[in-house]
Amino acid sequence: MTGIERLDAAFARARAEGRGALIPYFCAGDPDPSTSALLLEEAARAGSDVIELGIPYGDPLADGPTIAAAAQRALAQGTGVDATLALADGVRRGGGPPVLLFTYVNPILQYGIEGFADALVAAGAAGAIVPDVPIEEMGELRTAFAPRGLALPLLIAPSTPPARALALAEASDGFVYVVSRLGVTGAKREPDFAWIEERVAAIRAHVDRPVAIGFGIATGAHARRAVELADAAIVGSALIDAYAGTAGEEAAARVRTLLAELDAARRPAPRSEGHDRVSR
Repeated sequence: MTGIERLDAAFARARAEGRGALIPYFCAGDPDPSTSALLLEEAARAGSDVIELGIPYGDPLADGPTIAAAAQRALAQGTGVDATLALADGVRRGGGPPVLLFTYVNPILQYGIEGFADALVAAGAAGAIVPDVPIEEMGELRTAFAPRGLALPLLIAPSTPPARALALAEASDGFVYVVSRLGVTGAKREPDFAWIEERVAAIRAHVDRPVAIGFGIATGAHARRAVELADAAIVGSALIDAYAGTAGEEAAARVRTLLAELDAARRPAPRSEGHDRVSR
């Protein structure tokens, strides 16, 4: 099964079970390599549908202070592209969900685009999210990814003009990544759900592809609203904040608690007269 096919299957399974999909984000190697592997195991055990795994990078454009600090801790531990790929391979060997790498273009260029694509396949990764490459400059990545069945989901921000948003949605593989609000990642600002509802409806009117909501999804209530409006909730900074200052089993236990809250939130509430779940 290719990476895109694995993503398609993950979203299809969530739909068949009548629930939203959960996509946790972790920064590879944070707070240390062994704890990082434990956190990925917790995410798989919690029934995550996809895992987003960040390659630590020193100049992150889209990441807020929480993820930027996690990247610095991971870099101090020596975590790079190969170590991140090894963690992804561990998820695959453990029978876990598809792993999407989150990275910036510089690490890919340093690795070599074709070599990076081959390494993703070898590690069993489903593809990569590369937020600092505009759609007009995606040609080399697409040329490397498409024949290997690797996904390239694209981000749509509140500032993205409607026509460009539809072009991004049509060009996305696996799912469309809708950014919940302006600014960088972080758990301390509320998502703009009014805007999300409007943008998701516009995308669905033209594109038959799952939509995932990320940036600022921090609580069970946020996740529940996200999967009412779209197909998946992406949660990153809140998970990193949950284990901040800890490692090993304590970090895993804290992540387990938040994942349990998010897991419950992505499932439909009991139906009552006059109330129904938004069609998905």
